[in-house]
Amino acid sequence: MLTKEQVLEALKPIQDPELHKSLVDLNMVKNIQIIDGVHVQLEVVLTIQGCPLKAKIQQDIEDALRKLGAASVMLKFGVMSKEELAALTQSLKKEVTTDTGVPKMLRPDSGVTFIAITSGKGGVGKSTVTINLAAALARAGKRVGIIDADIYGFSIPAMMKIDQKPTMIDQTAIPIESYGVKVMSMGFFAPDNNPVMWRGPMLNKWIRNFLVNTHWGELDYLLLDLPPGTGDVAIDVAAMIPQAKEIIVTTPHNVASFVASRAGAMAVHTKHEIIGVVENMAYYEEKDGTKKYLFGQGGGDALAEQLKTNVIARVPFAQPEENTGSSVYDEDSLIGEVFTSLAEDIIYNG
Repeated sequence: MLTKEQVLEALKPIQDPELHKSLVDLNMVKNIQIIDGVHVQLEVVLTIQGCPLKAKIQQDIEDALRKLGAASVMLKFGVMSKEELAALTQSLKKEVTTDTGVPKMLRPDSGVTFIAITSGKGGVGKSTVTINLAAALARAGKRVGIIDADIYGFSIPAMMKIDQKPTMIDQTAIPIESYGVKVMSMGFFAPDNNPVMWRGPMLNKWIRNFLVNTHWGELDYLLLDLPPGTGDVAIDVAAMIPQAKEIIVTTPHNVASFVASRAGAMAVHTKHEIIGVVENMAYYEEKDGTKKYLFGQGGGDALAEQLKTNVIARVPFAQPEENTGSSVYDEDSLIGEVFTSLAEDIIYNG
């Protein structure tokens, strides 16, 4: 003879796939009925009607209840009422913000390491560095998020082959997860890849939204892909996240290095710790192991010397991963190994 208490206990390990919390704790399991002691009927109320992972939730529930001893499971899906949704939103807000509305992750004791990836100019592979470092940190078992803060030149969703929009629970966004990394980007909210034509105050608002109105859950690292240069977004991030560390991306070309020095100088001015310089497109390696320096040599070293830091990675040229269309490289590839090494350095040396 099954009881409602046993059913709830059996369902506790099953999580909402987006919120990563127990369906029971989220009060999503309703109207449990047990017929003849072994036939279970119940309703699960979801945050939105078209939950893309509804089939997985159903399978997990059926498996758990059959393991408990249910002869049959009849499951009905519903949607939360406005009142239930409002209560859930408030609960999520309390988890991520203080009483004054400041994101808890911004507190010095939050345990979140913020890493801003910046450059002096576009076209040096800053976003490629961001997503591959994030993926390498995730493969190392870390909980990682990315804010695509390049409001005008957002590219992270396309580079990570993300083609869906974040679920919105009232005014709270649930990040999209790809390669084990949670992602938020302006690209999710710009219809048909239209350009974003905003100035300072609106940019500040969106960056703050990505921090305050996004349910990131528990994170170890949050990477911010900043626009190139030293404009409004970089200034706002420096003010909002004074504890952020920075990685400066350049190519070996002396012009790219010269321009990148301005971004580095801004990091010094805002008292952000510079983790180091990543020299992207450092060389092309022939099949026989010969290296060709297509953009010359020395740009990364010159920049590191000027900023009193080190070159922490040299990333070679490579073709995008075959058949995936993604810019995230396999961990066994040459570039994947470079980022694995970089991630390990960051984890163990800060």
